[in-house]
Amino acid sequence: MENIHEAHEHAEHVQHDRGLQLPTFTMAVLAVLVAVVSLLGHRSSTEEVLFESKAADTWAEFQAKSIRENGAKQLSAVIDALELKDSAKAEQVKAQFEQQSERYDKEKDELQKEARKLEQEVQAEQRRGDRFDLGEALLEIALVITSITLLTKRRIFWQLGMFLGVLGIVSALSAWL
Repeated sequence: MENIHEAHEHAEHVQHDRGLQLPTFTMAVLAVLVAVVSLLGHRSSTEEVLFESKAADTWAEFQAKSIRENGAKQLSAVIDALELKDSAKAEQVKAQFEQQSERYDKEKDELQKEARKLEQEVQAEQRRGDRFDLGEALLEIALVITSITLLTKRRIFWQLGMFLGVLGIVSALSAWL
């Protein structure tokens, strides 16, 4: 409730001093931009976590296929080592294990490619998130510096705030490049 009264007093003060209208408007715009860039940064972080989870799941599936492939190879080797009564049946079982091993090997290659692609997505989201974070920080600093204009009535603080605000916007926009 106290903040509302302060804002109201601030608004009345600005009405009396027309020179503060532009910095006050700038502050409102900067506050909205901080909120938007912050939201985009949070969404980017969420995407990063999702890609990390998918990559970890894909690597786990890759490991499972590796274990199955090794098991099939070992069983095929055991069949070779044993003297079996029905060699035709043994050859048939051995061929099945070899086919399984080959299938797992191919599936592993596909999983490895997918996992590496997901890891690249994680890195891209990290870079995007870093740019949003930098943009958010610059916009927040710009907002604070611009607010100093209201206290000091010195235009240099508004200009510096505008400069940092532009840098913050450029940083946030660069996240999409």
